[in-house]
Amino acid sequence: MAINTFARKEIKFLLNMDQYHGLMDVINEYMNPDKYCVGGKEYGIYNIYYDTPDDYLIRESLSKPYYKEKIRLRSYYSPAAPDDTVFLEIKKKIGGIVTKRRVSMTLAESDAYLADRTKPEINKYITEQVFRELDAFLDHYPIAPKQYISYQREAFFGKDNNDFRLTFDRKITERRYDLGLDHESYGNYIIGADQRLMEVKVSDAIPEWLVKKLSELKIFKTSFSKYGRAYTNFVKEQVENSSSKHIYVSGISMLNNSILMNRSV
Repeated sequence: MAINTFARKEIKFLLNMDQYHGLMDVINEYMNPDKYCVGGKEYGIYNIYYDTPDDYLIRESLSKPYYKEKIRLRSYYSPAAPDDTVFLEIKKKIGGIVTKRRVSMTLAESDAYLADRTKPEINKYITEQVFRELDAFLDHYPIAPKQYISYQREAFFGKDNNDFRLTFDRKITERRYDLGLDHESYGNYIIGADQRLMEVKVSDAIPEWLVKKLSELKIFKTSFSKYGRAYTNFVKEQVENSSSKHIYVSGISMLNNSILMNRSV
């Protein structure tokens, strides 16, 4: 069983293809590709996000609080087999700093744990700590699988700073049915085929060379949550399918195409 823990800033940018290619022209000068991305390759990431019956976690996240948290199950295989390794993660954002703690287990073991808290064999103290955190989360929130998100990723690490990471995601796919990692990746795209979602992941300041290039290419940071965008699209779809101009969906009100948060629900 493996565990990863870190704290960092994550800054997001939505690029068109000209901006993407402009950045890629200089990436190799300052960064090395992830071991799975050598030679221009990319890898798939497949997630199930869990939430409460009234979608409290994503509603709270969309209200942009100082503190927010979410839980997801992640695989690098699609479809995942029962004995494939998956990662159960708690991700928190506190005042712009992102922390993530996760444990690995098989898909079958994750099903057992999420169903009745049956844990796989634990041989490390730090793993026990993370499971205590997961237990506390599950005690507090009555969660169930609510959203599938997958994407293809290119990843790079700074040559002079391994903590500096740059990722480019495409084919960001969502659905709110067939919510299991044992299903193939399919659904609706939430960004265009001519777009890339770039994330700068860094523990300190963005390198000067990247700041200069972003300015040159007129690339500006944006607020973008994959789960948030998928949920917002879901709410808008409910509006389009409703004869009423005002609709209430799981704690969100939408009036005249504007989403209003109802955090007290």
